[in-house]
Order: sequence, then structure tokens, then C-alpha cells
Amino acid sequence: MQQQARTGAAHRVSTGSPHRRPGRIAGLATAIAAVVGLTTLSGPGAHAADNPYERGPAPTTASIEAVRGPYAVSQTSVSSLSVTGFGGGTVYYPTSTADGTFGAVAISPGYTGTQSSIAWLGPRLASQGFVVFTIDTNTTLDQPDSRGRQLLAALDYLTQSSSVRGRIDGTRLGVMGHSMGGGGSLEAAKTRPSLQAAIPLTPWNLDKTWPEISTPTLIVGADGDTIAPVSSHAEPFYTSLPSALDRAYLELNGATHFTPNTSDTTIAKYSISWLKRFIDNDTRYEQFLCPLPRPSLTIEEYRGNCPHTS
Repeated sequence: MQQQARTGAAHRVSTGSPHRRPGRIAGLATAIAAVVGLTTLSGPGAHAADNPYERGPAPTTASIEAVRGPYAVSQTSVSSLSVTGFGGGTVYYPTSTADGTFGAVAISPGYTGTQSSIAWLGPRLASQGFVVFTIDTNTTLDQPDSRGRQLLAALDYLTQSSSVRGRIDGTRLGVMGHSMGGGGSLEAAKTRPSLQAAIPLTPWNLDKTWPEISTPTLIVGADGDTIAPVSSHAEPFYTSLPSALDRAYLELNGATHFTPNTSDTTIAKYSISWLKRFIDNDTRYEQFLCPLPRPSLTIEEYRGNCPHTS
């Protein structure tokens, strides 16, 4: 409608009488300027102003599938001797502070795993505009409930004591994890409802029901998982989440329990979209989550609901 009004007004000025009174011409010019101004206010700049957490350029399929996003990334090691409650790790963060603070994500490895098994997610996610903490656990044998507590301890350290705490918005936090670390991310979300996003990757947990969770949760399973088969882990975890919750279940095609341990475009694509949508409130990423992705060479199945708009 604005475009029509602008075009119509311009047409009247260009085809009207050359002897039109100056006052009427000035009035039409004012009207055109007003329409243009309204269009400008409703453009991308206004959208960014409406959402102060929006970071980075408008996304495309290519941009979220890329190995690196728009931000240059730095990293710093955190010694286990300098922290309590978890085993240290590596922090990846956007080098520039020009865009202000960022949301943050802590990621736990799985049973017998170390941070090296999930290290690829650090720069991949940080380059899209997050502070990412890939952690080591107190012992490699820690169970999911312990890993959940350690993820929360890592987030507390990150936002309160770390050298990058000034770069983080402590109200916009999320958790991820692989295997028992994935089960731990469910435990963390259950314990701390203020978390904005949770992404368990081929998760394992003896607790099969999670009706207490109110954090938007994306569960990633693998069709060939024989360690945490989707039928007894990822699927019941997903179906037990509240039906009104922003939730999704992504089952990878041709994948195993250990697929999340190496760079994977499908995991990255939907993890980035989920974190952007729910940690950054960035509705520009809804296009990758709704309509629901269809089965493909890399997706066996996808279930969920379109993100709720607040």
C-alpha cells in the first residue's frame, strides 16, 4: 500500500498541470516525503531497533551452512585449576565489540569425551555472534545430572568471572551437549528455566520424561545411533516435552551416535537457527525452522512446531 501511495503521488506530480499552484505542489512533495519516511521506518533498520539483540547481517541458507559466519573469532583457554564446579575449557568469542554484548552457550562433551570432541562447534557458533564455552567435565565418567550442574557452573563462571564477561548478556544463555552431555543439557534446562535455548545432541539419559522443561529445546537424534537409540532416548525425550513448548526433533539421516563429534552442516545449520531465534529473539531465522524442514539426504525426520511469536 505504501508503494502504491508513493507511486500514485509521484504520478500525479509528473502528469499534472504545469500551472499547478506552488502550495499544492509543496503539499504533494510533503506527502511523498512522509510516505518515503514511513517506508524507511518499516525497513530493516527499524526491525533491528525493535530487537536490540539482533546480531549480524540478514541470514541466508549459504550463511548458516558456511563453516564460518560474519564475525572474526578469538579464543582463550580456561584452566581447570582456575575454576570450580567443572573442568575448565575453551571460550570462543567474536573479536569485535562494535555490536555490543552477545548471548552465550556452554557445551558439554559426552561420556569418556573431552572438549576436543565438541571443539568444532566453538568457532562455528561464535562466528555467527555468540560467546561459546566448550567445557571439560570434572571426570570423563560424569553422569548427565552432574554434567547439567557443570554446564550451569560454566555459564556462571563465564558471565561472572571470565575475562570475556563484559562481552556477554547474562540474560541470554543456552546449553548444548553430546550424549551424556546432551542429557546434561536437559538437566540444566530443567534446573534453570531462565535458559533461553537447549540443544541436546544424540542425548543419553536414564530419565525419559521432561515435562518440567520450559526452555525452547531442539533435540537432535541419529537414525543409526546404537548407543543412545532414538527409540529409547531422543524420541521419548522430545515427546515428553510440553506440547505448548517451542520444541523440535531433528533426526539425522545416515548418522551415528558420534556424528556430532565432527563438523556437520545439518547440525550447525539448525543449531544456529535455534540459538539465533531463541537467544537473540531473531525472527529472521524462523524461515529455516518454519515450515518444518522436510526429509532429505541428511534429515530422516523433523518434528516440532513453528516458533511462537511473543
